[in-house]
Amino acid sequence: MLSPLSNVTYRRLFAAQVVALLGTGLATVALGLLAHRLGGASAGEILGIAFAIKMIAYVAVAPFASALAANLPRKTLLIGLDLVRAGVAALLPFAVEAWQVYALMTVLYVASAAFTPAFQAMIPDILTDEREYTKALSLSRLASDLESVASPVIAAVLLAFVAYNDLFAGTAIGFFLSALMVLSAALRTVRVPQQKTFAQRLTIGFRLFALTPRLRGLVAISLATAAGGAMVFINTVVIVQTQLSLSEQHTAWALAVFGLGSMSAAMLVPRLLEDMPDRIVMILGGVMMTAGLVAGAFHHHGGYYELLVMWFDIGIGYSLTLTPASRALRRSASAEDRPGLFAAYFALSHACWLIAYPVAGLVSSTWGTNAAFFVLGILSAIGVLATWLLWPSHDPEILPHRHEELPADHPHLAEHGRKHEHAVVIDAWHPKWPIN
Repeated sequence: MLSPLSNVTYRRLFAAQVVALLGTGLATVALGLLAHRLGGASAGEILGIAFAIKMIAYVAVAPFASALAANLPRKTLLIGLDLVRAGVAALLPFAVEAWQVYALMTVLYVASAAFTPAFQAMIPDILTDEREYTKALSLSRLASDLESVASPVIAAVLLAFVAYNDLFAGTAIGFFLSALMVLSAALRTVRVPQQKTFAQRLTIGFRLFALTPRLRGLVAISLATAAGGAMVFINTVVIVQTQLSLSEQHTAWALAVFGLGSMSAAMLVPRLLEDMPDRIVMILGGVMMTAGLVAGAFHHHGGYYELLVMWFDIGIGYSLTLTPASRALRRSASAEDRPGLFAAYFALSHACWLIAYPVAGLVSSTWGTNAAFFVLGILSAIGVLATWLLWPSHDPEILPHRHEELPADHPHLAEHGRKHEHAVVIDAWHPKWPIN
């Protein structure tokens, strides 16, 4: 699984992702503790609002950022955004009111909304082999899980010696080191001829989602992912420190167990995908998260260790729904349209989080965490069922089809003939998904 790291450019970008996520993980723990200090038992509501702001920024900014950045140097863009995020993290320890937290996190989330899709869309251009790309996705999933495992463990250790506000300094350092790693990476300057207008670049990703069956299923499974993740990220601190009256370190360890489940699944994904289609692996993950959430709804008198078991199960399902997603995206767009597709997925998937985060926070603060488990379990089940219905079980990459609408002298027909088969994506020559 480590073979993609032999590519020097990918290795440096992967290192940038690791250090940035380690810092982000420290901020996640620190933000939860800050919310608990400001709101006590209403910490879930504060976190729910903060993460709702995050989702609004992600949904609104990502497509525009992708369209605007089409002609910008990728390295300069990524470095600049990393430095903005480092600056915001350095200011967070000085926030003493909830509105100050919301304002700073808005800037941070807008920068991340521009950074993440641009970063993700570069990887298929660097690793063109399908097997290597699949391994890279698992590595990226493992790196992302550092936010849920290594960072909380580090945070738990650090909290024995420093105040939680000091954890934000680690976030700033992580983003600064990420900028240095991107600076050291030899990124090729890819200039795709921009024949599309700004409006076309802005909407191409959403058009691909509307017209490609597997992508519609990908949005549906994102609802299940968001339901499971939101319960963990929003309500862990409430369950552990308010209901169970345990310490900040126990909160960090609970988040670490969730991440451990996700990492365990990510290590198995490359092998699973050799024998199972992306669709089945992702649906399996959604079923596991739904089961964990439903179990939590009946967690009336359970203790800390029962919570850890549920978090481990939800972590496994979370990784199974997320890791194969980029494979489906890669199969569904040309290199020219890929940045727009990744940006659209970033926006649409986070629209699901925009639903799940407020539900997790507001239902928990109003009716209790058991009610939040139940409602989010229903959301997850809806996402799994919709994925099963929207994503065809027979979804080959190579599709036979005819082009009755093209003239006989069209270049595409000259190369393939009027009836032919090849890997299909929605483009100028394939404006609709072929039935046969």
